[in-house]
Amino acid sequence: MYNFFSSLSAWMIPAIIVFIPLYAALRRKVPVYETFVEGAKDGFGTAINIIPHLVGMMVAISMFRASGALELMLSAVRPIFDWIGIPSEVLPLGILRPLTGAGSLAFTTDLIQTFGPDSMIGRIASTIQGSTDTTLYVLTVYFGAIGIRRTRYALKVGLFSDLVGFFAAIFICLYIFG
Repeated sequence: MYNFFSSLSAWMIPAIIVFIPLYAALRRKVPVYETFVEGAKDGFGTAINIIPHLVGMMVAISMFRASGALELMLSAVRPIFDWIGIPSEVLPLGILRPLTGAGSLAFTTDLIQTFGPDSMIGRIASTIQGSTDTTLYVLTVYFGAIGIRRTRYALKVGLFSDLVGFFAAIFICLYIFG
């Protein structure tokens, strides 16, 4: 049974990639190549519009880390985490994850290499990585790409959901693996 599902999953994505254009061309009479080229042109324009927002976000993140503000925040919160029993090694991940996907992935990779993938810290870091999002990046890129200036509640809700995802990941891992 395992071999069947393994084979099925290996063929599913190529089958979908072949099926969708064939269905569009034969059944719906969509000019597939022309539609693809049109979408690529739109995507290129969007990428050009996003670049200033990405540069601004990367500069802000670099300044945040280089200024020592990240370490200052960590030193203030670390005693509380230690008292509760939460590994303080995952704390920088909770701060970095809403800011940068690449930075948080690099930090998660470092934690896994240091403590091992089956350690509690490795499991918590992996779960946090999958349970939270790069909220500030998403807001900067997507809202900037379509010209939204007033984000209203999006920032508050996004950061709150990251906070909930962070603590839920920790407590679920401690409950299941601890």
